[in-house]
Amino acid sequence: MATIDIRRQHALTKDEARTRAEELARGMEDKLGIQWRWDGDVIRFEAPGGAAKGTKGLVRVEASAVHVAIDLPFLLKAMKGMVESKVNDKLDAVLGRA
Repeated sequence: MATIDIRRQHALTKDEARTRAEELARGMEDKLGIQWRWDGDVIRFEAPGGAAKGTKGLVRVEASAVHVAIDLPFLLKAMKGMVESKVNDKLDAVLGRA
């Protein structure tokens, strides 16, 4: 598996960061068909089918940062750079530029 690991600082309240992380998860659900759930301050997600099938990961919301970790299956390993770039763009959009 190819792993993407991104930590992004933010200046939001933790509640606002949670709200925006959930917006990100809902967008992935709509676009990629991922399933997600809250586990404390962590959104855990996986893609049981579709273009992202086999992808798993988490979005951890902290007081001053958001941590995104994604495990891509073998078939998506070659797309790691593109996926990482898209995640960074989405984080810029929902959290503000680093």
